[in-house]
Amino acid sequence: MPGYVLLNFFIYVAINAFTPGPGNILALNTVTNYGWKKGKSLFFGIFAGYYAVQTICAVFVHGVSSLLPNVLGVMKYIGAAYILWLAVHIAMSKASNGEAEKSASFLKGFMLQFVNVKIYMLGITAMTGYITQYSTSFLMILGFELIIATIGVIATLTWIGMGMAIQRVYLKHFRIINIILAIILLECVYGMLK
Repeated sequence: MPGYVLLNFFIYVAINAFTPGPGNILALNTVTNYGWKKGKSLFFGIFAGYYAVQTICAVFVHGVSSLLPNVLGVMKYIGAAYILWLAVHIAMSKASNGEAEKSASFLKGFMLQFVNVKIYMLGITAMTGYITQYSTSFLMILGFELIIATIGVIATLTWIGMGMAIQRVYLKHFRIINIILAIILLECVYGMLK
């Protein structure tokens, strides 16, 4: 697998993982309002849910590659369209200051990930856009999906660890940050379709 493909894979995954999404915003709001101690069960639920969803994505992508190999080529373009949409959405979005969660439970964090379309699209798009053209081995796909989940957990931990500092910086400079992230995502689309 060429180095530029891996680089684009990691750039795409990092941007997706570190930008505001349901899990990151919920974690930030929970730690800001309740602290680590009261929020840790919710955080662990988010982490466990991330790994569960990425495992589901690995099974899906491997199943499609085994049963319908021609579909992967089409999915690459769907994935590229999604990344393009994500770039436009990030560039045009406004800062979020989500409301505090009233209960910080493991189940709430875990179940959030199962309805978090962002991480499904991340797992499927990253595989079909960057990995499956070089390998459709289940272990290879699962390995990369677990890397995605680990980067997602690191991103959520970053949001938790930085707490209000990230929120303040992001709220102050969100437009510039979002435009830079969108431009980087456009390069990822170019690399995917190259």
